[in-house]
Amino acid sequence: MKKIFNNVIISLLVVVIVLFLIIPLPPALLDVLIIVNISISIMILLITMNISEALQFSIFPSLLLITTLFRLGLNVSSTRLILTNGGFAGNVIASFGNMITQGNIVVGVLIFLIIVLVQFIVITKGAERVAEVAARFTLDAMPGKQMAIDADLSSGLISEQEARERRHKIQKEADFYGAMDGATKIVKGDAVMSLIITFINFVAGLIIGMVQGGGDLTTVLSTYSIATIGDGLVSQLPALLISTATGMIVTRSVSEGSLNTDVLKQFSAQPRAIMVTGAVLVFLALMPGTPKAALIVTAAGLVALGVYVEKKAERQEKLALAQATEAAAAPPVEKQPGEEDYYKDINNVYSLLTVEPIEMEFGYSLIPLVDEASGGKLINRIVIFRRQYAQDMGFIIPSVRLHDSSALGTNQYLIRIKGEEVARGELLVDYYLALEPSNPAGEVDGIETVEPAYGIPSRWILPENKEMAEIYGYTVIDPLSVMLTHLSETIKKYTHELLTRSETIQMVEHLKRTAPELVEEAFPNAITYATFEKILRNLLREGVPIKDLETILETALDALGSTRDVDLVTENVRCALSRTITRRFCEHGQLRVVTLDAEVEKTLIGALTKNEQGIYLALGPEHMQQIVAQLGEHLKKFHDLSQTPIVLTSQVIRVYLSRLIAQFYPEYYVLAFNEIISSVQIQALGNVTFQKAVGT
Repeated sequence: MKKIFNNVIISLLVVVIVLFLIIPLPPALLDVLIIVNISISIMILLITMNISEALQFSIFPSLLLITTLFRLGLNVSSTRLILTNGGFAGNVIASFGNMITQGNIVVGVLIFLIIVLVQFIVITKGAERVAEVAARFTLDAMPGKQMAIDADLSSGLISEQEARERRHKIQKEADFYGAMDGATKIVKGDAVMSLIITFINFVAGLIIGMVQGGGDLTTVLSTYSIATIGDGLVSQLPALLISTATGMIVTRSVSEGSLNTDVLKQFSAQPRAIMVTGAVLVFLALMPGTPKAALIVTAAGLVALGVYVEKKAERQEKLALAQATEAAAAPPVEKQPGEEDYYKDINNVYSLLTVEPIEMEFGYSLIPLVDEASGGKLINRIVIFRRQYAQDMGFIIPSVRLHDSSALGTNQYLIRIKGEEVARGELLVDYYLALEPSNPAGEVDGIETVEPAYGIPSRWILPENKEMAEIYGYTVIDPLSVMLTHLSETIKKYTHELLTRSETIQMVEHLKRTAPELVEEAFPNAITYATFEKILRNLLREGVPIKDLETILETALDALGSTRDVDLVTENVRCALSRTITRRFCEHGQLRVVTLDAEVEKTLIGALTKNEQGIYLALGPEHMQQIVAQLGEHLKKFHDLSQTPIVLTSQVIRVYLSRLIAQFYPEYYVLAFNEIISSVQIQALGNVTFQKAVGT
């Protein structure tokens, strides 16, 4: 029962507040509610002054709407009492009205107008502007903050959980300041409405008092003026406090602690400014006609305060210096337990079982390329590559753990996927890598090597030879780009291994936001996460983007109705992604490929064999040797044209031929005719055939 009450209490209060606009309230109850309204406003102001960041009071935009509605409800109720009860709307309103007027209605009206104008022009207008600027700057800063989180995640400074929490916080900040930008318009409207209600109270009260009450002008004017000013004041005082709280909360982003702490800390950090202010007041006291006593007393107080603060700062500085000296002279800290003692605790042994998805180790000489403190930019480049790869392929690369290793040579680096070495290279930090062209115009002195990512013959050259190498037709690359290219190509090669079950589930959950009905239909009855993961892995293995997850899932569901073979389902998905595949491999409306002779395709189809594990290609060694040899010859043509090597075949044998070729030439991509849209111009650079002698 208590839980149900807690869940509905605020909702009931909002409904009751709305009813205040309709139901008449007795003066005694109105007095209590006005005091509650003022108390809530003071409480909100104090909370905003004691928080260090805006998200600690994230309910403020909604609370602002509720308190404004509450205030307007009380305003309407008080207006009803003023106009129907002879100008009496409770003791609180009467007391505030008498306090402001103090027997002089003109002075009271002027003071009230000043308070209203201060609230409307200064506080409300300023808070509205601050909220608007804060919202815009927060939204503009989101991409930079996201990149900073990605950089920290890539370098291993934070975990996935910490990165997720920081991204969530950034999103909440953007939502909060966006809501505050709109909420300040409510404050502005409330100030305008208060002026209108005050005018109605005064004018309508005079008319009612003169016409219906039959009183004289002086009495009516005094009665309704006091009631109007009191009503306006008990309404504007909470509004002024809430507007001030609004300005406070949208400026909390530049604070380190509460307002009280920040003010004391930052003023006490500038004692000379306090003393100079006192000296200026003394100078003003020497001028004729100035209030000398007040100026001298204030100046003396400021000078004394400045001296006290400065002396206190000096004492704290001496104390900190003494503590640092004692720490330096203290005996060395007791040595930490050795490695053997550390691993005596079995819980510490479990830390050795952690396997990083992607890991990169460096020799000592390569640390400046990675260390941001030394100007290294590898982390920033990895962040850019991750963002670009996510846009192109629809897959977010896991964080890359970077660390040095004494087991490597000083110029070597190593790339691991799931704890196992998959690639390594060697760099000369003070050199450039010059990739040799097919027909160089001249020869450049350097250390011969091979480019690690693509295996291109190259040489390390000195920086002074860079321009000459470019003139001779060499492609010159800096060491950082060499290493990043090797890392990116390695990641692309093993992307399908980096796709995990948890990542698949996360991608499906993301799809659920835009296609909830499709996801609900698919999982877990029609398709399992394991099957869907295999389909996505098959696509990534052959370089097909998985960004259009909705189309992939829809096509997979349709295909699973007729077959449970994941390979056949993947082929259907590839056909549905024909535009994506065409864009991925087509350049300038042309697709350069190697085709298969009709006899070759017929032979391959006849070699398809099915067993308990599925369908495989049982091709004779003579045929296989000819296919591999001819593809090797055609591969040179693609390299000369700097084109992606592609084999074009029918859908029936595409997947099996792809697996066969991948054993010998992993750089080849095998596409089916129905995966290419009709508007593309296909240019055959070669044709794979069987010699007749083999077929006899």
